[in-house]
Amino acid sequence: MNFASDNAAGVAPEILEAIAASSRVNAPAYGEDDYTARAEAMLSEIFETRVAAFLVATGTAANALALSSLAQPWSAVFCHEEAHVHDDECGAPEFFSGGAKLVGIPGWGGKITPDELRETLDRFPRGLVKSVQPGALSLSQATEAGTVYWRGEVGELCDIAHSAGVGVHMDGARFGNAIVASQLSPADMTWRAGVDALSLGATKNGALACEAVVFFDPEQAMELAYRRKRAGHTLSKGRFLGAQMEAYLKDGLWLRLAERANHAAQRLSEGLAAARGLRLAWPTEANEVFVVAPNAAVDGWRAAGARFHEWSTRSLAPDQRPGDHERLVRLVTSFETQQSEIDQLLGLYHGAYGGRRAVTEAP
Repeated sequence: MNFASDNAAGVAPEILEAIAASSRVNAPAYGEDDYTARAEAMLSEIFETRVAAFLVATGTAANALALSSLAQPWSAVFCHEEAHVHDDECGAPEFFSGGAKLVGIPGWGGKITPDELRETLDRFPRGLVKSVQPGALSLSQATEAGTVYWRGEVGELCDIAHSAGVGVHMDGARFGNAIVASQLSPADMTWRAGVDALSLGATKNGALACEAVVFFDPEQAMELAYRRKRAGHTLSKGRFLGAQMEAYLKDGLWLRLAERANHAAQRLSEGLAAARGLRLAWPTEANEVFVVAPNAAVDGWRAAGARFHEWSTRSLAPDQRPGDHERLVRLVTSFETQQSEIDQLLGLYHGAYGGRRAVTEAP
C-alpha cells in the first residue's frame, strides 16, 4: 500500500532496457550523443513545433533553470502559494536566478485564478524601483492538489501574464498525467495556449532520473546551455538522459504510463468517495487523491503499513476543512499501483467503519 509518492515507483521496463542498451555504446560526452539528438527531435515532433530542449536529472534543476532564463534577479516569479517551486525546492529558483523573488498566490485546489493574478500583478507596478519587477508566472500542471488547469484556464492566465510583460513557465512534473486527463495535445496545453517554457517531467512517470527543459521559442533559450553547465547539470554521460527520454516518448509510452496511474487514482477515488465518513477534498483529475478521513482511520492505515502523507489544508475551501477529529491525507498512485493495494486500503476502512454510504446520504 505505497501511496506516498510516484517518486517511490520503479523504472518502467522499456526505459530500464534503454539505459542498459546505451551503456554498451561508447558515445560522445555531455549530451553530444545520438540518443540525446533523437530525444530532442522527438520533443519537437510531439509539440508540433521546433523547440529548444535541455535534459537534466532533477525536476528542481529543470524548474530553477527555466525560471532563471525568464526572470531577472530583481524580478518576481508568481506562483501558487503551495507550488513545488515555492514550498519544496529549498530556494533553488531564487538561487539559480540570482535572487528573483517568489511571490505565492492563494487559490482553491492548487490553482491560481485570473482575478488573483491580476490583483497580485497590481501590487508590483512596473517601473517602481523599490519593488521587484514582474518577471515570470509559474503554473504547476498538474497542481499540488492533483487538479488540472484546463485549456481555457491556461490560455487566460497566459494572456494576463503576457499583457503585463511576464513570461510563463509550466512545471510539468506530472505533465503526462495532465495530458491524459485533459485529452489535449501537448501543443494545445502549452505553446498554443501561451506557455513559453515547460519543465517536462519523466521521473515520476517511469524514468530513473530524467527531466527536460523545453523552450517553445529557441531564442529565449540562448543562455540555457551555459546556465545548465554553470549549475553542474550537464552530465558527462549525457546519453543516459537521452536514452531515457527517447524510450519515454517512443510510441506514446509516457502517455500509457500516465494513463495507468490516472486510472488507479480514479479507482481509489471512487472507492473512498463511496465510503461512509470520508470525503474527497478536490476532484481527482490526475494521479493524486486527497481525502479527509477520521484520525482513527489515518492511524489504522499507517499501523497496517500504508504509506502516504498528511497534507496542507490552505487550498481547501473553509467548509471542506478537517474537523477536530479528522485529517487531510494525500494518496498518490503510479504506473505500478496494483488493484490489490487499493482493495487492501479500502478494505481496512470498511472493516473498521462499515460499508458504503447510502445513495441518498449526503457526503
